[in-house]
Amino acid sequence: MSKLKIISRIAGWLFLALAVVAAGVEAIASLQAGEWRPMALGQVWYDLDRGSINLMQAVIQRYLHPAIWDPGVIEVLQWPAWFVALIPATALILLSRKPRRKRSFS
Repeated sequence: MSKLKIISRIAGWLFLALAVVAAGVEAIASLQAGEWRPMALGQVWYDLDRGSINLMQAVIQRYLHPAIWDPGVIEVLQWPAWFVALIPATALILLSRKPRRKRSFS
């Protein structure tokens, strides 16, 4: 197995762990509030580091294109954090899986 596949598999499992943790935190917060409270990725990012999300917005709008940020990135930032982590987890785990052995019946 190549080093790239090993790194991809590890990254996939780390993203999956992150998705499970985010779903657990969302579930606990919802139970404490008495109602379902989805945690949007944008809110989690803002709570962790306000400056970096503002910097990312400025870089994307200034150096790439304003339409990439709004509506593109804004839409993704409104998705649940666990779902956003689950997307690369699924892709990396599936792309880096071991090939199946060919079975031959004699």
